[in-house]
Amino acid sequence: MARKANTGSADAANQGRLKQIALTYKMTRKADPKVGLVVAGVGIVVLGVLLAIGFLIGHPVYLGILGFVLALLAAAIVFGRRAERAAFGQMEGQPGAAAAVLQNVGRGWTTTPAVAMNRSQDVVHRAVGRAGIVLVAEGNPNRVKTLLAAEKKRMSRVVVDVPVHDLIVGDGEGQVQLKKLRTTMLKLPRVLTGPQVTAANDRLRAMGDLMSNMPLPKGPMPKGMKMPRGGKMR
Repeated sequence: MARKANTGSADAANQGRLKQIALTYKMTRKADPKVGLVVAGVGIVVLGVLLAIGFLIGHPVYLGILGFVLALLAAAIVFGRRAERAAFGQMEGQPGAAAAVLQNVGRGWTTTPAVAMNRSQDVVHRAVGRAGIVLVAEGNPNRVKTLLAAEKKRMSRVVVDVPVHDLIVGDGEGQVQLKKLRTTMLKLPRVLTGPQVTAANDRLRAMGDLMSNMPLPKGPMPKGMKMPRGGKMR
């Protein structure tokens, strides 16, 4: 019975992965119609090269098996990168897109979306990790600078010994493209210990933020969303 249960769980998990891959492919194909041809082409080229080498050295079976495995791996890598690019392309320009990226930066980071916002939907998100505090702003570059300065001043009351980095998402000079946001954050030098990160999070959490006063959906915010009257503004 236990074996049957384990087999059933494994089958269900595999079916779930296949459905996820199929869904990802459909979403990617909408933004990248050639993704199927590119992925298949990469796999065929890798397999063909290994097979050719196998015939040349007299081991077509061994090189064929190796080529098949490497072809699947190469196809998966290419598909993953194109799917990621398509996802970023769909999120680009949507309010709150940076928050969705921050939620998936990786382990060791604590993200708080929309710690500051104005009526024009310019917004600042906060992430805390071994690199310190990272404030990520999206919106009009001139307006978000004011939001960033106000948030830094507010945080300085409770965190004086933690480095603060600020990033503005965009394609302009001195800004960080959405697709490079995660990489940029991971490249920041790690200067804090685990306990220091925990202490900084606790102090910031005690300070409160916009999210504790106004419920917002996770991920990209709906276009046309308005700040409610009486809402806390920064």
